[in-house]
Amino acid sequence: MYNGIHNYSEIGTLKKVLLHRPGAELEALTPDTLGKLLFEDIPFLSVAQKEHDAFAKLLEDNGTEVVYIVDEAAKVMTDPRIKQEFIDEFLRLSRINSKGMRAALTVYLMGMDNKKMIETVIAGIKRSVIKTEKATSLMDLIEGEDPFVSEPMPNLFMPRDPAACVGDGIAICNMFTDARRREALILRYIYKYNRDFANEEDKLWYDLRDPMSIEGGDISVLNKEVVAVGLSPRTSITGAETFARNLLQNSEFKRILAFNLPKFSAFSHLDTVFTMVDYDKFTIHPEIEGPMEVFEISLNDKGELKFTAMKDELNKVLAKELGLPAVNLIRCGGNNILVSQREQWNDGSNTLCIAPGKVVTSDRNYVTNELLEKNGLEVLTVSLSELSRGKGGPRCMACPVVREDI
Repeated sequence: MYNGIHNYSEIGTLKKVLLHRPGAELEALTPDTLGKLLFEDIPFLSVAQKEHDAFAKLLEDNGTEVVYIVDEAAKVMTDPRIKQEFIDEFLRLSRINSKGMRAALTVYLMGMDNKKMIETVIAGIKRSVIKTEKATSLMDLIEGEDPFVSEPMPNLFMPRDPAACVGDGIAICNMFTDARRREALILRYIYKYNRDFANEEDKLWYDLRDPMSIEGGDISVLNKEVVAVGLSPRTSITGAETFARNLLQNSEFKRILAFNLPKFSAFSHLDTVFTMVDYDKFTIHPEIEGPMEVFEISLNDKGELKFTAMKDELNKVLAKELGLPAVNLIRCGGNNILVSQREQWNDGSNTLCIAPGKVVTSDRNYVTNELLEKNGLEVLTVSLSELSRGKGGPRCMACPVVREDI
């Protein structure tokens, strides 16, 4: 068992990872709620769970300790004061404003055992199971078309987004969409109170209470000095600057590379179009090579943020920043634009590196997988036919906590 956070690269041997096995929250999806809850289609739960179990087993078979969000969160709820504090914050983020409804939900959740309570807030709470003693708001009386008084969190099986472990610390993200904001609250309580997960010395680089959005899929630890951040549709410039300031002023990291991504839904995060897979190799979606701007953020002599536009081609920028003679950008789908677009739809660039040159990918992206192998990488594939309906790949599905240094 590994205690504490230690993550100084994207490619060091993965020793501990945080996952969420999908549950009843996926069966709360309907055609009418897909857009709101950020899905393209409704996964078949039992198959999705088998896919996730196979993914977890692959990681364990390769020497990674796998821990689960529900179990880690349940550990901290053994203290009734912490459990009450969590429920209060959860209800506030769920915008339960009626005193009567808040009181009824508090009684309902406090009465559950800790693991069941965490599973319930993730799965969503149906209005039909909550009875208020006395109506204090129209919320207590109006049933409406939505059966949930507290919405489900079906995206949580992609835990890289609500939290990113960087160095000996973590960013607990202020998620861009309401659909995902409460996910980060669960991670915040794990970080704050679970000493198996995080030591008291482990830093907080960003807090979900910070006002501007940033998401973990936009954060990539390139080495012990350089972190990449995507300026995506879901990570704001101010959020990225706040993260950069906190990290650079309070750690040994020297530089942030800010990637200004095209503001299209297909490029929702940096890791959907760009991931590191070896010391000098990256997967990349070819459509971002030309138009993408890259900026370096560092500190000046006064300890203030300094910004520099990087004028060269992306491969040369990366080589310079990482101190390498050259880097190899492996295109998702190769040079065939139709294949690139098809495999990008299935997150062909979203790879999880579990050791230098050893990656986990989706078996759907067979063209990109063959290219990775031709470029000297060991490729381990998993089936994501159902889980891919949530628009995420192996990197999205895993929050690395501990990696060996490289």
